[in-house]
Amino acid sequence: MSVTSTDYLRQIEAAVKKVGGGQDEQKQQAADILAESVRNGGVIQAFGCGHSEALAMEIAGRAGGLVPTNRIALRDIVLYGGEPLEALADPTVERNPDIAHRLYELAPIKPDDAFVIASNSGINGAVVEMALLVKERGHKLVAITSAEHSAGVSSRHASGRKLGEIADVVLDNGAPYGDATLPLPGGGAVGAVSSITAALLAQQIVTEVVARLLAAGITPPVYLSDNVPGGKEHNAEIEARYAGRIRRTA
Repeated sequence: MSVTSTDYLRQIEAAVKKVGGGQDEQKQQAADILAESVRNGGVIQAFGCGHSEALAMEIAGRAGGLVPTNRIALRDIVLYGGEPLEALADPTVERNPDIAHRLYELAPIKPDDAFVIASNSGINGAVVEMALLVKERGHKLVAITSAEHSAGVSSRHASGRKLGEIADVVLDNGAPYGDATLPLPGGGAVGAVSSITAALLAQQIVTEVVARLLAAGITPPVYLSDNVPGGKEHNAEIEARYAGRIRRTA
């Protein structure tokens, strides 16, 4: 296989078609969980480490997305927990399960909140521990992970469990083992998949949640772009309903 942008486009088109057109039952189940949380006044808490944080950003606080959403990130221990910046300097920080408890304590979480956690491998300590903690506290959990990659590696958590084994609903992002899709002659590969397909899954789920709210006669609490007339005012009015629940309003 050659290594060009056209080759990558073919691979990503195939992945998008497979991920976007499949797993309908799981997508519906995920949307049911999140819609129920929103109807009950809950917030969708999104968490991911490394590049999987892009999934949390896709869900929380963007134009066309739901307002009752909150992003949890490793940096929260510094921004909200008073830890020194050096605490994030260790590149293996996402492997530390203890950090999940600190992140949960710092977040504005309520009983009706549901979680979406993303991890391509689904094996690192912080992610697995967060998933275990979320379920222990009685929250519903949707996981987005790579089935192929996760199956090919061992858990780094003491329990031996992986993200996909803990969640109520698991969505496969379709990424290959190692995430990248175009093999290189000397080993390795280029052209990552997971960020693109995870974003697609996030938007599909949000769309299904909105469809459920509309069917229930509820006006969906959805963001407009701040960069259209009236958008900022529209958003501020809805955000006020969730003051203290989502960090954008804190």
